[in-house]
Amino acid sequence: MKQSILFLLITITTLSNATPPAAKPPSNETIYRMSQGLCWNCVGEAIQFLYGHNLVRARKMQLPLRWDSELARYAAWWAGQRRRDCTVEHSFPEGGFTLGENIYWGSGQAWTAMDAVGAWADEEKYYDYDTNSCTAGEMCGHYTQIVWGSTRRIGCARVVCDAGDVFMTCNYSPPGNYVGERPY
Repeated sequence: MKQSILFLLITITTLSNATPPAAKPPSNETIYRMSQGLCWNCVGEAIQFLYGHNLVRARKMQLPLRWDSELARYAAWWAGQRRRDCTVEHSFPEGGFTLGENIYWGSGQAWTAMDAVGAWADEEKYYDYDTNSCTAGEMCGHYTQIVWGSTRRIGCARVVCDAGDVFMTCNYSPPGNYVGERPY
């Protein structure tokens, strides 16, 4: 939805919900403060992240994930921390996680949520279910986190870094990728 249409809908809704007919419409300052709290592309990106994940999960007959705004806020916080340097780094110390987390970096600004999910899902070709392991020298943990059977919620964020590249992160709850356990 275009920004101007969304702004118009918010303004109309605000004005139509004014209780007394004589109430003054909100000031420009109030409307500005309200619009500052909105993220114009967040809804579209959230849908892309969620849709992409659930498509991959459906291929393995796993229950769909649901969007979790707290996980999304955490992901947005971490993406904001990476804005300056775009370093591909997890938000927790090695082994000190309480959430699952996938991270992605792309050169340039054009990378979308579906690109990140697609890259993570593409690791399926390196995962061997029979041995429950990755092909030697390859990564498959991003894929297994996406399809982890007990994971139910997701929250993600995308940021364009100061240098113009893209950093994306998704957090999962409950987490997956437990050593010795199969994802599904």
